[in-house]
Amino acid sequence: MSTSFVVFLVLLAALGFLVVRIYNQLVALRNRYKNGFAQIDVQLKRRYDLIPNLVETAKAYMAHERETLEAVIAARNQAYGAMQAAAANPGQAAAMAGLAGAEGMLSGALGKLFALVESYPDLKANQNMMQLSEEMTSTENKVAFARQAFNDGVMTYNTYRESFPQTIFAGMFGFSPATLLEFEGREFREVPKVQF
Repeated sequence: MSTSFVVFLVLLAALGFLVVRIYNQLVALRNRYKNGFAQIDVQLKRRYDLIPNLVETAKAYMAHERETLEAVIAARNQAYGAMQAAAANPGQAAAMAGLAGAEGMLSGALGKLFALVESYPDLKANQNMMQLSEEMTSTENKVAFARQAFNDGVMTYNTYRESFPQTIFAGMFGFSPATLLEFEGREFREVPKVQF
């Protein structure tokens, strides 16, 4: 065997090792940001589960505000569907945009509900409403932390994916860029101020 052939085999083996290492790191980083989204998913489901209880509690006091209560439930259902679509494709641009839009509509509907609650002193003083409000605030904080962890994972993945020489192999292996989860307008970082 000639020396040049041995050198060629060594270089080929080194290249193969490099490609395997890059592939495995891309998989690990993609799984990390998907796990980050799973944490958002858990908190959003908790939030969506609290909303019907909140509406039911308010319904007894706000009978003539039916339109607002129905808007909250409709926005909740739309957000829940968008969250399920995003959970199936975390990091995909269309899924993240759909979730962000639906969450914006839900936040707006909840904002109107909480504004109306202020004009009902008996409802504000209701123990169930106070407890639900506290749980909503706590859940909003957890969503914010989970979203930050997801976005950090996406940033790490995208940075690695776009670095050289990973960028050469990422496209070949089907590792597309991931999209951050950003909320327009009222963001989860700004926890709704609810006072009862």
